[in-house]
Amino acid sequence: MRKIKIAPSLLSADFSCLGEEIRKVEKAGADMLHIDIMDGHFVPNITIGPVVVKHIRKVTKLPLDVHLMIEDPQKYADAFVRAGSDMITMHIETITVTGFRQQAARLKKKGIKVGISLNPATPLAKIKRVLPFADFVLVMSVNPGFSGQAFIPAAILKIKKLRAVFDKDIAVDGGINESTAREAVRAGANVLAAGSFIFAAKNKRSAIERIRNAR
Repeated sequence: MRKIKIAPSLLSADFSCLGEEIRKVEKAGADMLHIDIMDGHFVPNITIGPVVVKHIRKVTKLPLDVHLMIEDPQKYADAFVRAGSDMITMHIETITVTGFRQQAARLKKKGIKVGISLNPATPLAKIKRVLPFADFVLVMSVNPGFSGQAFIPAAILKIKKLRAVFDKDIAVDGGINESTAREAVRAGANVLAAGSFIFAAKNKRSAIERIRNAR
């Protein structure tokens, strides 16, 4: 049985007390932090940049998975690495196979794990040629841009098909709760990025354990 890892998504945190929010989920048993970077171009929203990631790095020892939902991720990856990122996730919609291969090789030399992500409308075939170079895959189960969206059921079949050909970590991001976590894990996902379900919970440890054990 693969270890189920929980990655609270900071997009749903209260940024007026972000350090406190991070400490709460770290104490509650989070395995890593999922940080959504949005540029207002690839997705219809703008979030944070390397400066904020640098300050997040100061308040936690948890691995930081920086999800680049931006155009031209090659241009900005190094800035996020310098800010303290441990993992960099790029979207197949924004990078070529050759570009991803080059970035993955370069970043891995720096000790960074590199993942590829795909939107709900993007077929698995699009990432087939980059899988040998990816440390993990992030399957989007909502259309990226905003937190609090409902889980798109078609993601389950995509996870099942991916697990049949990919033996490393498979993450799922969007609309994760006890019910959808159970479906995603049964399909083969082992990393759950959850925002609202965790940060809106009064008992964050309970919320994390409920999705970790939803099998």
